Amino acid sequence: MSVILVFMGGIGCIIAWWMARQRLTSKPWLEVGLADDAPGMRGSSAAIAKLGLGIFLAVVGALFALLISAYLSRMGGSDWWGIPIPRLLWVNTAALAASSMALHWAKSEAHLERGDMLNTALTVAFATAVLFVTGQVLAWRQLMSAGYVLADNPSNSFFYMITGLHGLHILGGLFVLGRTTIRARIGLVPARIRLSVELCAIYWHFMLIVWLVLFALFSGWANSFVDLCRQLVT
Repeated sequence: MSVILVFMGGIGCIIAWWMARQRLTSKPWLEVGLADDAPGMRGSSAAIAKLGLGIFLAVVGALFALLISAYLSRMGGSDWWGIPIPRLLWVNTAALAASSMALHWAKSEAHLERGDMLNTALTVAFATAVLFVTGQVLAWRQLMSAGYVLADNPSNSFFYMITGLHGLHILGGLFVLGRTTIRARIGLVPARIRLSVELCAIYWHFMLIVWLVLFALFSGWANSFVDLCRQLVT
């Protein structure tokens, strides 16, 4: 429960900051001038898209927080044996981090309207994300070949379920990223490309943070932090 409270508190702070950035707390009846001149009115579709993504990520974050809480609660069982972490997960983590950095690069190139560099950055982001998903599947196969099957132990079940759910979210992001990459190469309206790249970057950064938390959890590094959170809440 403490993990959920801390995680949801962080999500709430992010949403509040985001709403302030999108001028959702402004008072339009006090604005002076024409509606077309109001900076909050221009690009309102972009603000709505970002807000929608923010709400979706809040739901996703709450889902992973519940799974993490269940994982920590189940660890105390007598039938729990920790699953070894394949070394390949380090490579996968580096691949996802590289994909996130490439999308940040793509975001900068999109604002500068440098098409060639934007296409390169999007291609790198897509390729490294595919590398991450492929590496996750290979890590699963390594564990299964070593005898760590799904139904053998609750630790195994949680590992496959949580990493599989994260992988599904990455696959969904890959679909959108692939479509954005194609549209950027076709050369559609720059404003739409900028918005799409920015949304992809936000999504990818969030999924990287979620994976880093999961990786720390599975590696046992997060135990001290969890104990601290429990002490703060209780």
